[in-house]
Amino acid sequence: MSVQRRWQSFSASRPDYALILIVLALLAIGLIMVYSASFALAYEAYGDSTYFLVRQAGWTALGLLVMLVAMRIDYRTWQRASVPILALTLFLLLAVLLVGEEVNGARRWFLGGSIQPSELAKPALVIYIAHWLSSKGEKIREVSYGLIPFSVLIGLVTGLIILEPDFGTALLLVATAVGMFFLAGADLKQLGIGSLVGGATLLMLITQTGYAAGRLKTYLSDPLRDPFSAGSYHIAQTLIALGSGGLSGVGLGSSRQKVGFLPAPHTDAIFAILAEELGIVGSALVLGLFVLLAYRGLRIALRAPDAYSTLLAAGITWWLTLQALVNIGVLTATLPFTGLPLPLVSYGGSATITALVGLGILLNLSRCPPRETPKEDEAFTFWRWHRRPRLSRRGHGARAQRSEALLGALLRRQTQRG
Repeated sequence: MSVQRRWQSFSASRPDYALILIVLALLAIGLIMVYSASFALAYEAYGDSTYFLVRQAGWTALGLLVMLVAMRIDYRTWQRASVPILALTLFLLLAVLLVGEEVNGARRWFLGGSIQPSELAKPALVIYIAHWLSSKGEKIREVSYGLIPFSVLIGLVTGLIILEPDFGTALLLVATAVGMFFLAGADLKQLGIGSLVGGATLLMLITQTGYAAGRLKTYLSDPLRDPFSAGSYHIAQTLIALGSGGLSGVGLGSSRQKVGFLPAPHTDAIFAILAEELGIVGSALVLGLFVLLAYRGLRIALRAPDAYSTLLAAGITWWLTLQALVNIGVLTATLPFTGLPLPLVSYGGSATITALVGLGILLNLSRCPPRETPKEDEAFTFWRWHRRPRLSRRGHGARAQRSEALLGALLRRQTQRG
């Protein structure tokens, strides 16, 4: 074996170390900020300022272990197990509605909030959708094989989550699945019609649900007009925290909004506390890390060896990136309020572990030998809209090879005649 081939083989077997560093950096920032945002609350509620930090550190350690295991599991194993994984997820989503713990009118958790089935649904749905879409091929463009079963599947999963109720996670799952459906080559007209019908259905459900309708009404109005009203208070306090940080922040641990103003500042609103304490500099660092995570994930997807792995990598990347964007968009009052945590940074056991499972799968895909596809076709894969599936141009490549072979034969024949 030549030195070049040995190096290519060695490089293909290595995980994406840049992605690992990005993940570790976000986890480290998360632990620091969880402690900073929660030590006063933890001491007041439990008499121990490290209460939330110790638990988050334990979940992080377990998550890293799970990530390392997932990184060693061949990605095709997830493909074979996609149906049992989805079935187990549906069972847990149904069970939590029946016997889950009710907190503030919602049934979302088991074991004191340690297990949240809707979080487990995120990687489970991505794994199953990647398998289902990659198995359909060109049939994905047919309504009976593509749009209708896709809509039924997404409706079943998100319907159970909406019943908890948890509209934020349901919308995230819908957006992730639709993005994967688009990449698989869905007909744009069908996708547009399905999105309109699904969006109208979700809007109707939101308007019929008290707390969700109130949040939407607050978003459409001016939330700062009455900052002490029930719907506007949280948004107003996050905006105060964001505006108080300035360039370099008020100092790590010195946030004022976390002390009695922002409820649960270590969970959904942790980015607001980070912006207050570390300012624009700290906020830009976190945003930059998520941009790098998205770049590395899409790079892995472009180099993935087959349609399933491409969809799987793109789905995981889109899920984590979109969740981060939604969390930050909510805190800046750009989007209606939802309860989505900031991946790898916010406090939460299920959210941390499921995100690290997804990243472990992504790291396993980064170890696969890259597909032998011209660079122009890779760019074509994701960005150009056309009527063929967006995952590959195998037909185009085959035609090019046949043309080159024919041209070579003609040239050889011409040379022999000369």
